[in-house]
Amino acid sequence: MLQNVLGGLQGIIDHAMVGHFVGYTANAAIGVSWQIFLVVIVFISSLYSGMGVLVARAAGAGDRDGVDRTVGQAFLVSFVLAGAIMGPIGYLVSPWLLLFVNATPAVREIALPYLRLMFVGGIGLLTFFMLGGALRAAGDPRTPLRLGILLTVLNVVFNVVLIPGAGPIPALGAAGAAVGTISASVVVAVVGLWSMRRPGSAIHLPSLTALRPDWAIIRQLFRFGLPTGIQGVAMNIGGVFLLRFLGALPQSAAAQAAYAIGYTQLFSLITFTSVGVMGATAAVVGQNLGAHQPERAWQAVRVSSSLAFAVAVGIGLLFMLIPDLLLAIFGMDEPQTVVIARSLLRHLAVSGLFVTVALAYTGALQGSGDTRSPLYISVVSQLLVPLGLCMIFQRVGVFESVDIWRAIVAGHVTRCVLSYLRFSQGKWQRIVVDARTVPEPMRPEVT
Repeated sequence: MLQNVLGGLQGIIDHAMVGHFVGYTANAAIGVSWQIFLVVIVFISSLYSGMGVLVARAAGAGDRDGVDRTVGQAFLVSFVLAGAIMGPIGYLVSPWLLLFVNATPAVREIALPYLRLMFVGGIGLLTFFMLGGALRAAGDPRTPLRLGILLTVLNVVFNVVLIPGAGPIPALGAAGAAVGTISASVVVAVVGLWSMRRPGSAIHLPSLTALRPDWAIIRQLFRFGLPTGIQGVAMNIGGVFLLRFLGALPQSAAAQAAYAIGYTQLFSLITFTSVGVMGATAAVVGQNLGAHQPERAWQAVRVSSSLAFAVAVGIGLLFMLIPDLLLAIFGMDEPQTVVIARSLLRHLAVSGLFVTVALAYTGALQGSGDTRSPLYISVVSQLLVPLGLCMIFQRVGVFESVDIWRAIVAGHVTRCVLSYLRFSQGKWQRIVVDARTVPEPMRPEVT
């Protein structure tokens, strides 16, 4: 949770600095670009969900070699996908993607270099996500936290210099935020990979020259990870379409800026901590199934969902009580944008209570190997429900930003209910992980 809070603070710092030095149009540009970028990076990082399932089972069974082999294959595949697909294709299609979300010309001008830089330099972030997921699943949550702290500190230092400029370095504005994020993530990725060479590391990654494709493990990574990737793409495509709806409003730039700050950044204080809980729940559920202790999995999700709910209550109260102070952090003082953002935060205070519980149960399902159910639930709750409601609202009466906020809340409520009901069925206890990748533990003899 702490690591994910740091990740959220990183984006908040980017938006705050850009908002003060460039303006709310740059906030809209970064928000639009990040939503598009997430569609791709979430799909590739879905491999890490499959990796987490296999690593947690292997760690629970005491198979350290299986842990190392799985992480090595995940790194190899993600490196190829990022270098051969994400970078070149993302660079070429970036202008079309910005047109698709109805970004205004002023927003597109700032967003295009930011988005292209993120696509080309995203391998550092992917490696950071891989290291964090692998180490947590193997039972080491502290090293990812240290790497997260380093990433945040470096990102702040780079941004302080690159966004406003300093000395001989010119002011790069929003592009400087992208360069800072890329530079910090590459440094942290190198440090993290080097730390795996230590004898006491929970995971020992082989050298690049020793990595060879193991198709049996790669198939397992895609078997468990691909549904999670499609789920992530579905969720973020839903976000892209919401931006498209926002772009159709009369005050499109102001609404997209409010969305970028309220939903993408401030709401991340809830979603990022919940994602941390989701990852922890997945690891504990997977480890205990590997150790043949399913009753502990039931207990884990009850505890984690309660913890995440408490965090959502606390942050939601801040959204309700001091919205203007939170928005002022980003230099948001344009009256129309403030009114729209204030309305969004009130809705998100309610929405967070449901999405945080939903993510805890999503983690439990994914940790067991049931990565398909969360996919189906996400398609219904993050695509069909909110987008369907937006289409209805658009056709009936005057379509306003508050209608989009209501659709977001409805989607999160739906996801919470469906995730809880699916986990309560208990079918996840019967999922079998390939024995070639994660062997069964030796049974103790009965005396």
